[in-house]
Amino acid sequence: MPASTRHHRALAVFVHCLGILAAVPALPAAAPEAAAAPRPPAVTPQPAAATPRPTTAATPGSAAATLPPVTSTPPPVAVAARAPTATAEPTPPSAPPAVAPPARVPASTPPPPVTVAVAPESSPAPRYRIHVRNVGNSPVDTTVRQELPPGSSATSISAGGRSTRAGGSAAEVTWRLRLPAHSTTTLGTALTATAPGQPLTAPACAFTSDGSRPYDCGTATWQAAAPPPAKVTETPPWQRIPVLLAGAAILLLLSAGLVWVWRRRRGRRVTAAALATGGGPDAGRGTIYPRPAAPSPAKRRRTPPVWLLVGVAVAVLAGVIGAAGWTATQRVAAIDTQKQPTSGAWMGTGVSGPVGVPLRESAFEFTVYGMSCGSAGAARPADGGGAAPAAGRRCQATVGVRNVTGDHQPWHGQLQRAYLPGGRWVSTDESATRAANLGRDVFADPMAAGSRVVLPLVFTVDGRDPPRQLELRSGVFSAGVRVDMP
Repeated sequence: MPASTRHHRALAVFVHCLGILAAVPALPAAAPEAAAAPRPPAVTPQPAAATPRPTTAATPGSAAATLPPVTSTPPPVAVAARAPTATAEPTPPSAPPAVAPPARVPASTPPPPVTVAVAPESSPAPRYRIHVRNVGNSPVDTTVRQELPPGSSATSISAGGRSTRAGGSAAEVTWRLRLPAHSTTTLGTALTATAPGQPLTAPACAFTSDGSRPYDCGTATWQAAAPPPAKVTETPPWQRIPVLLAGAAILLLLSAGLVWVWRRRRGRRVTAAALATGGGPDAGRGTIYPRPAAPSPAKRRRTPPVWLLVGVAVAVLAGVIGAAGWTATQRVAAIDTQKQPTSGAWMGTGVSGPVGVPLRESAFEFTVYGMSCGSAGAARPADGGGAAPAAGRRCQATVGVRNVTGDHQPWHGQLQRAYLPGGRWVSTDESATRAANLGRDVFADPMAAGSRVVLPLVFTVDGRDPPRQLELRSGVFSAGVRVDMP
């Protein structure tokens, strides 16, 4: 036999043996299970299967002669051993049923240790009473600030208070107090009226000792006392407009009746005179034959002249065109291009108002109690120690939010905007707002039904002018509210 042929056959036998050895390790893993399980009686060894394959023992002296006999275990035994393995093999667990992810539960916020209530007084000049109460079991150091309306100033302040200028453009009255446990302190202010009889709203808030985070806020609107009603004397009947109109109508009816009666009587007289003085040779003499009736000339119905009809039509047409043009002009003039749309896809009605006035939209009631702005690049305690950008500054607005619905309502920081001069706007600086709220993300959890919170919102603005207006809304399709800043 040529050497090349022997090498090829020896290589083929070697490769075939390697394939058998690769399949052998699977048998011991199945053998314990086969030994533990009872062997099925239907499986019987077959003699033909126990015969070794001729390929493995065909050539003496080959590499297969040195290998251990792998065909000593009859294949049927392997089949019988693997059959119980398939039945004893554990089935994979089925997929869990589809369950909706749990809804986010609103985080319960502890009640503030200090509460604020503001009430106006019935006086000729604007006066307010501010009740600050410590509901905790330990003394609290707090700073109370009252925002003054634009154009007004404080004429009287209770002991310990002083009038200062806020970070924005509005003035405020500030008190630094130390409240004992379970105590109530009453503060008072008197302001100058900007206009006689004009209502004034002056909110007040209690902050931490450094004045960075609000505890609670309150607001009240002073209304001028209504003057006593003047004594009204009863108008004589002959001077009342309804009586005069009724009298004129009666006179017109009487006049029309008299004219009709007069014309009827006059017609009868003319007819009687014509019959009595009938012309002709036989006038005054009777006859036995009836006189033939003379045909009366046909009377032509009078019609108005053409020029009168044309003039009346032109006048009516001009009146209709003028009324339509005036109505369209008034409707176009009433359109406010700066107002947010309040129909179509928008939910609720957009409202606007000043600082300190509660404004309600579709889901929330917002109240802006004030805003203070720092200098460019400065760091304040409310900002968590982080300085503002070199070209901008941070403005912190104290906002009260109340959920007026019966469900949990989420809200987002990107929907709260501060409008700058020129129409530009910026959204809430969420990192600075989180730092101002002691690391708590106020937009992460929805607000519970009927709950109310007072929290700071921080806006990073550029330029030297503070924001002119704040736009607050609960959802993307909510009309929202706009608050005019002083």
